[in-house]
Amino acid sequence: MATAVYRVSERGQMVLPAEARRRWNIAEGGAVEIADLGNALVIVPAGQGGLRTLLKEAIREAGGYPSLAAKVAADDPDLA
Repeated sequence: MATAVYRVSERGQMVLPAEARRRWNIAEGGAVEIADLGNALVIVPAGQGGLRTLLKEAIREAGGYPSLAAKVAADDPDLA
């Protein structure tokens, strides 16, 4: 997973790097969905099944919500 630091302009704008736009086929004026997780933002190209669909699939792959919640609680009891 690649990560990088980007600056936000006075107008609240941020540039999505060309490499990411090409990889995810986001054209000029393309839409993205943003999920605010409280301590992180997740940016997903719109139209890729939607953010809700991607999250549901990730939860299913993790063994369902009860299994995922148990794993999170074991890693960080304050979240239980």
